[in-house]
Amino acid sequence: MLILAALLALPAHAAKAKPAAPAPAEVAEKQGDLKELRGQIEALRKELAAAEGTRADAADQLKDAERDISLTQRELHKLADQRGDLQKALQELGGQSRELEGRLAGQQSQLEKLVHQQYLRGNPDSLRLLLNGDDPNQLARDLHYLAAIGKARRQLLDEIETSLQRKQALAADTRARAGELAVVEARQKEQHGKLLAQREQRKATLSKISAKIATQRREIGSLQRDEKRLSQLIERLARIIAARPKPRPEPTRRPASEAPGKPAPAEIANEHTPEATPSSRFASLKGNLRLPVRGAVANRFGSARQEGSTWKGLYIRAATGSEVKAIAGGRVVFADWMRGFGNLLIVDHGDNYLSIYGNNDALLKQVGDSVRGGDNVASVGNSGGNPESGLYFELRHQGQPLDPLKWVSLK
Repeated sequence: MLILAALLALPAHAAKAKPAAPAPAEVAEKQGDLKELRGQIEALRKELAAAEGTRADAADQLKDAERDISLTQRELHKLADQRGDLQKALQELGGQSRELEGRLAGQQSQLEKLVHQQYLRGNPDSLRLLLNGDDPNQLARDLHYLAAIGKARRQLLDEIETSLQRKQALAADTRARAGELAVVEARQKEQHGKLLAQREQRKATLSKISAKIATQRREIGSLQRDEKRLSQLIERLARIIAARPKPRPEPTRRPASEAPGKPAPAEIANEHTPEATPSSRFASLKGNLRLPVRGAVANRFGSARQEGSTWKGLYIRAATGSEVKAIAGGRVVFADWMRGFGNLLIVDHGDNYLSIYGNNDALLKQVGDSVRGGDNVASVGNSGGNPESGLYFELRHQGQPLDPLKWVSLK
């Protein structure tokens, strides 16, 4: 129809409502605060590295490769999230487009019926009807009917015009999102290739120095230096945290209370990962937390180590790539490679409580990131020259190690 053909040529100018953006001053303040925190942590990292720079360690040769692997995996994790969001958006756009097609078909069908009705009844003007001398009552009915048809047709044409404009806008949005998805998928492919090359580099390096690493790990002095290094880091982090304003707690879901599981004499099979937990009053969560990864608890707090000394945390055996979850809400205050602990992540839970996650394959969060209990923050690995895949996990309060098994429920 000529009317529909003319409408198809109309330009798209449908306005789309946008959510209210945060105030520029608020955004700038948060960005400035985050930049300052990251600057302080980076300065601390460099200071600790300089203090240890004179003492060589075989595992240090893995540092660059393991850092690169972690950064690449973090990028892949972000790209996967972006891809999922874009695919979801495209699905939603497809559903809206199909719904709109059905609505347009119905509107066009109604218009055809109105035009057909008007054709069957003819289109006489009111003056000719008066001159014919027909029954005045019939004349009034005819004029009213014709006016109603005309009004309905005009209204329907307006609705069709709006639908066609919306159709054009949806098509443009779909093309844009599809383009973004193609870029993300190409970037993913590039990063996967990069990751494979980095893993090969680490494998080659590890094969050359594995014997030396094993020898150094058996030295009591090496272990003591690692523990001292971590304690110094935590002490300095505590000062930085204490000097900063307290962040507002974010409301999260509290898990149902459960009785703590009784530890077995040797290994404990941890079949649970954290659920969402409050980011404030960490002490109130004692007995209800989950261990950060599924696996077997091979070494427990306080037990003797082969190298001497005792375990200050837990070692949980788990497959490489397994998800490491934040045990509760908080803020990431350290995320980097550290001698003796590989790719290390530390979360501040407030009130001088910290959770520590070591030997990770990848760190998925950065300094300053807020996390909720159950958020994926890292993936399991054996970085730092660890002989097997798993997670080293500590809890600390005011710098002192706590027994994690007294804080968790394994049921």
